[in-house]
Amino acid sequence: MLPSYREPAGLPGWTFVVAALGVALIILPPLALILRSPWATFVEQVTSRESVDALKLSLMTAASSTVICLVLGVPMAVVLARYDGPIVRILRSFVLLPLVLPPVVGGLALLYTFGRLGIVGEYLHTAGIDIAFSTTAVVLAQTFVALPFLVISVEGAVRVVGTRYEEVAATLGAGPTRTLWRVTLPLVLPSLAAGLVLSFARALGEFGATITFAGNAPGITQTAPLAVYVSAIDDPQAAIPLSLILVLVSLVVVVGVHSRRRRGAAGAV
Repeated sequence: MLPSYREPAGLPGWTFVVAALGVALIILPPLALILRSPWATFVEQVTSRESVDALKLSLMTAASSTVICLVLGVPMAVVLARYDGPIVRILRSFVLLPLVLPPVVGGLALLYTFGRLGIVGEYLHTAGIDIAFSTTAVVLAQTFVALPFLVISVEGAVRVVGTRYEEVAATLGAGPTRTLWRVTLPLVLPSLAAGLVLSFARALGEFGATITFAGNAPGITQTAPLAVYVSAIDDPQAAIPLSLILVLVSLVVVVGVHSRRRRGAAGAV
């Protein structure tokens, strides 16, 4: 049974004023886009070939990078949650580095890793494989910045559930792989889903690493954020319609993750 709602303890009046200023800082910019949007040509601009191609590419690459985050991120999260020590802590710091690293710096690092003159890219180039400034580069850039979101979500959940159920499964004869699939992952499924949604949203909105590592070729590497940037250079108002679409997608993601977490908390009670 959910506890009955109680009024919060009294707060100083100034906290409401400061909180209102913070809320205004977040709400006013999207509201300004809505108020300044050229509604007379909104549909025409959103359905233009450039906008549609950029949005399709963004959705395709973001979905691809999210799948890669799932495949790579879950094992990483489980290992980081179950093991500790100096080496693991150092590795965790590097895994979470893209969360605070300037995206342009991340893109430059990817370029010197997978570009034609990169430490890995030069061997790939010799084999006839060029990654930089291609759609594959877009996916890699998005994966680089989005992967930590999934890892940190799943790692925290794995730590919270502990090892009790895994130990019970082991005593019943389940092997490590079966235990992971049938016990651990179902227990952290809500956090895994939230991590996937956040990774998708981060990949969809990626700009800095993409333009540095993949470029801005229409139909090949020009994602929706890059298309907004190009449009804003010549006519800022022309960039608003596609910007609002991205705002709407982001809002849906935030509401979905928040609702899932509230349902998960209610179920735990």
